[in-house]
Amino acid sequence: MNDQTRTDAAVIEETGEEPRMPGHESLMDDKPEWQPRYPGSGRLKGKVAIVTGGDSGIGRATAILFAREGAKVAISHLEEDDDAEFTAEQIRKEGSEALIHRGDLGDPEVAKDLVKQTINKWGRLDVLVNNAGEQHPDQDITDITVEQLQRTFQTNIFSMFYLVQAARPHLKEGAAIINCTSVTMYKGAPILLDYSATKGAITAFTRSLSENLIEHGIRVNAVAPGPIWTPLNPFGGQPPEKIKDFGKDTPMGRPGQPNEVAPAFLFLACEDSSYMSGQVLHPNGGTIVNG
Repeated sequence: MNDQTRTDAAVIEETGEEPRMPGHESLMDDKPEWQPRYPGSGRLKGKVAIVTGGDSGIGRATAILFAREGAKVAISHLEEDDDAEFTAEQIRKEGSEALIHRGDLGDPEVAKDLVKQTINKWGRLDVLVNNAGEQHPDQDITDITVEQLQRTFQTNIFSMFYLVQAARPHLKEGAAIINCTSVTMYKGAPILLDYSATKGAITAFTRSLSENLIEHGIRVNAVAPGPIWTPLNPFGGQPPEKIKDFGKDTPMGRPGQPNEVAPAFLFLACEDSSYMSGQVLHPNGGTIVNG
């Protein structure tokens, strides 16, 4: 059956864990650095972009940098309304336009509505950044519940399928899709088994989708960040006892900041990367990976 109007997916609701993910950047004492580091040069002038998880962390830094480069930006978020409003305000301060969309992208209908609202507002879609994600640390594989396993895959990889399916009719030659994978896909993470598995799936999805869309002039690439300081980490994404040393095991000896990752997304979104597809960039603090 190829009925795009029918949705049979069972949506797994949020886990009952506290604090709730991905967390509020507004509540962090040590706030991440999202500010663009250089003046814009119009590399996305006239473009329209969707950035999922655009309210905070890497998504915020990417959305604001895109705006500085001339793009109109739709940002999606789960429930962190204050963070989303702040990001939208910064987008407007860059002289651009913003759209805020609230909802769980693990629900195909929510993903469809995000794309629909973007098209209704601006009439086009040029760049899709699949950045939203969640992670739940567990010491043992037997600690991972069925609900958590399904939820992590639903948020991290199923949502990407849903969004690309919704966006595909609107993506024309020259469009770009950028997926957020992770260094954990390459080096593993003993307490993030389900999360790492989703990131492996995202990398495979990126490469296969690139092969699928390249003949239509649509480029598909990914970014694999290392340990980046975002709300996801202090709000349950890492064990509390590991927060003080977060990122210190990288060759650079520190965590990265969102505005050190956003330029990788910009590069893959604009014409600077016109001869790249199916590739992964690695802003990870110096960790050597293959692929």
